[in-house]
Amino acid sequence: MNTQREINDFFNTGYKRYVPHVSIDCAIFGYHERQLKILLINIKSVEGMCLPGGYIKRTETLTEAAGRIVEERTGIKNLFLQQFKTFGDPGRATVRGMDEKKLSKIFGVRIEKNNWIMDQTISIGFYAITDFSQVKPKPDFMSEFCKWYDIDQLPHLLFDHDEMVKEALHTMRLQLYHYPIGINLLPEKFTLTEIHALYETLLGKKLDIRNFPKKLMFLGVIKKLNEKINIGPHRSPFLYKFDKVKYNKALKEGIILD
Repeated sequence: MNTQREINDFFNTGYKRYVPHVSIDCAIFGYHERQLKILLINIKSVEGMCLPGGYIKRTETLTEAAGRIVEERTGIKNLFLQQFKTFGDPGRATVRGMDEKKLSKIFGVRIEKNNWIMDQTISIGFYAITDFSQVKPKPDFMSEFCKWYDIDQLPHLLFDHDEMVKEALHTMRLQLYHYPIGINLLPEKFTLTEIHALYETLLGKKLDIRNFPKKLMFLGVIKKLNEKINIGPHRSPFLYKFDKVKYNKALKEGIILD
């Protein structure tokens, strides 16, 4: 939505295209070189940050809506997406001092108290994971900027998004043991040290470097190549790559890494 006409149409008749009272919020985690970040946006004329989100089109499934929202903020299609929790406490989507009069002033459109966007909203949480070095964050029409924050240095978030981030991180770390994650977060060919570092960073804890990669190899998710990378005298580790067929099968059926 780039024009005033489109913004007017969203507030006045958006309920015809979008499902009212139900939204999606996305915890988009970014990994690169042993750093874990999360993508946050602001809301125009409101002090504070929150997760990117949006409404569900009447023609979309939940996953399609989440994928569209993530793509709009990151520019990347088909990221790994998982639903993690639904949030619906009364008053969860309110901000002190934000009402229909202030929204009318911010967006240049007359918004009544009974406008569809002012009603109580239930939010469905999804998380996604991408390589943050490949993303050019893009704000939506309600926000001024969109940027990455270190996962250990987050500001206090608006609404109930502190709880959302906590739940998303907890779910992602649990599911790392049941779904292979990494095909878009590592080079096509990588060392065991690199995939070990990826999982340690995402999990936020140390893993046994002797046993962890063996589990992935045993499950057939990664395979050893007859290639080495030369990183110095007596240090030429073998390269590995994901077996895409077994990787995609594991995404559908699940695995057990524990």
